Amino acid sequence: MNGLIGRKLGMTSIYTEAGKNVACTIVEVEPCVVTQVKTEDGNDGYNALQVGYGDKKEKRTSKQLAGHFKKASTSPKAKVAEFRDFDIAEKGLGEVIKVDEVFEEGDIVHAIGTSKGKGFQGVVKRHGFRGVNDQTHGQHNRQRAPGSIGAASYPAKVFKGMRMAGRMGGKRVKVKNLQVLKIFPAENLLVVKGAIPGHKGSYVIIEK
Repeated sequence: MNGLIGRKLGMTSIYTEAGKNVACTIVEVEPCVVTQVKTEDGNDGYNALQVGYGDKKEKRTSKQLAGHFKKASTSPKAKVAEFRDFDIAEKGLGEVIKVDEVFEEGDIVHAIGTSKGKGFQGVVKRHGFRGVNDQTHGQHNRQRAPGSIGAASYPAKVFKGMRMAGRMGGKRVKVKNLQVLKIFPAENLLVVKGAIPGHKGSYVIIEK
């Protein structure tokens, strides 16, 4: 599985050759540094490349991680991800992987990011409930209420997993089968069709 780490810059739209306006997301994929090489013959038991993205201040890096990055002869990285069975076998420790070495226009990729945090939300927004939708028969201010949540004396509790109000967003989300529309190697930009989870400036993992 090939992939790189990037940073979501925002969304825009471009026109296809057929004249159709398509919404897309722009991802900045600066050259990623190989911070660790795992091999099946070694102590790891499988083949993988660990890559790092973005610089991080040394004073905010633990000594363990600082030593880990020092082995790769690179500065501390803000984001690290691992990709199993990376096709670029000739890449060694401390070498750089660019966006055009992994992706091509027309590739189908998967995007992984952390969704936007929406705070404490009710069941209508969080789970798509309809609510009561009627003010007759004594209903008052019940349009967005969850309704019954369980039995009374037995089982005398609410089972785990019940769809109720609570914290929404801020979770790891994977969106599959997105198409790469454009690649700008000089600017390290990747234009992906559709939406990618996360706010502007958040880290995303693009894999194929």
